[in-house]
Amino acid sequence: MSHTVPRLELIGITKRYPTIVANEDVSLTVLPGEIHAVLGENGAGKSTLMKIIYGAVKADAGTVLLDGHEVNIANPAQARRLGIGMVFQHFSLFETLTVAENIALVLDEPFDLPALATRVKEVSEHYGLPLDPNRMVHSLSVGERQRVEIVRCLLQKPKLLILDEPTSVLTPQAVVKLFETLRQLASEGVSILYISHKLHEIQSLCDHATILRNGKVTGKAVPREETPGSLARMMIGRELPVCEAPIYEGEHRPVLTVEGLTLEPTSPFGTALKDISLTVNAGEILGIAGISGNGQAELLLALSGEVTVEKETIRLDGKPIGHLNSGQRRNRGIVYVPEERLGRGAVPPLSLSHNALLTAHRQGMKNWGLVRYGKARDYADECVNRFDVRGADASTNARSLSGGNLQKFIVGREIMLKPEVMIVAQPTWGVDVGASAILRQALLDLSRTGVAILVVSEELEELFEIADRIAVLAQGRLSPAQPRAELNAEKVGLQMAGLFDHADDGRTAASMELNNASA
Repeated sequence: MSHTVPRLELIGITKRYPTIVANEDVSLTVLPGEIHAVLGENGAGKSTLMKIIYGAVKADAGTVLLDGHEVNIANPAQARRLGIGMVFQHFSLFETLTVAENIALVLDEPFDLPALATRVKEVSEHYGLPLDPNRMVHSLSVGERQRVEIVRCLLQKPKLLILDEPTSVLTPQAVVKLFETLRQLASEGVSILYISHKLHEIQSLCDHATILRNGKVTGKAVPREETPGSLARMMIGRELPVCEAPIYEGEHRPVLTVEGLTLEPTSPFGTALKDISLTVNAGEILGIAGISGNGQAELLLALSGEVTVEKETIRLDGKPIGHLNSGQRRNRGIVYVPEERLGRGAVPPLSLSHNALLTAHRQGMKNWGLVRYGKARDYADECVNRFDVRGADASTNARSLSGGNLQKFIVGREIMLKPEVMIVAQPTWGVDVGASAILRQALLDLSRTGVAILVVSEELEELFEIADRIAVLAQGRLSPAQPRAELNAEKVGLQMAGLFDHADDGRTAASMELNNASA
């Protein structure tokens, strides 16, 4: 087939929901062997468009052409038969099955498990993503789990591969390896649709980009000819705000301290914490980097009070609080933004005023045991206005907001409580560049009022932008926190792989290994 025939062509794709037009007259062309980015803010219509291509959503109008032929894709199974594969941001793997068994679940044709395991091994090694097909998924790192998702698609020999935020859980070294694989696939004629909010990745990897805003195509670009700033302007229609971190003039006194925290996981597939020690000072942001599954969930449970520990292990202003539950810690001035927005950070069917009430009821919203709903509505409306939560008011249900707007509300709700300590997990995961800048600046501004902030994030770029000191959590162990200026992405990436030593006076074991190797 001539390479002048597009692999994928969308013509006038439109999808309407009762309250919003998700896609309006969208047209897009992807050639064989092309890596094509789809850029846009949260709520711009990217996910809906990808689901239409993959058969998970049906368009109201428009035409889809695959290799020059019009297709009507009824469901994902048909999409896979047509040669379309998709790797979602959130994995869908069964922990108690092997790699080969997980892959077998999505195969449409009959299979022999031993033969399939051999194919998995061959295909994964061919593309530089080696996997042991007989390993249980619960024993895999997050990066290895993503390999399973990608290899699962590659076994079906796709013509078109859709990737949604594929690097959000990877170390810098793993990102480099993934890009090598994607370029190899493209050289073999596979077309790739790539969704990411990391503009430097788009520049490095992608041949062309289509920009969506409010469900419409507003521009096209060759990423290598643009800058992150120009791509951001195309996405959000304005200059990207630059985060500013003024110098804190107050006393850098220890506020939150953890000493010798050792904790067994609450789930069979969790990670034990081993002798964790840290200090968060007034007026600073302490960033904790690491790949998901290395003890972050267990550390956050212990810090927030959802799991209590020995009384003396955690201290607030020198007073032991390890034995206090989450409500008691909130009464002492500790607030917490969990990673899971819907279900933990907010209750999906409830209005924003009711969601404000969940944690802000201490702010004069109850009287003699009765709820003062007017106060809750005022609090929610103030949060919406102050943190630019778009398309919402106090009566809006949480689940109707895009991820970025809901995150702005949740973070804003906690900031307005004027805490002494703020613990935030993944503050901008899957959030567009505009909303990310707003959230990061809000955290910086809060810290400079004297609040001690601890941020757990898998986004290294984010930590290098806002954190004063950075520590790395790997395999349940925490590296010594170091000033941001003394670190770089490579060094942190090696520590994320567990290559550090508490006893090496601040130097990573990995650095010494590299020095020895070069010598």
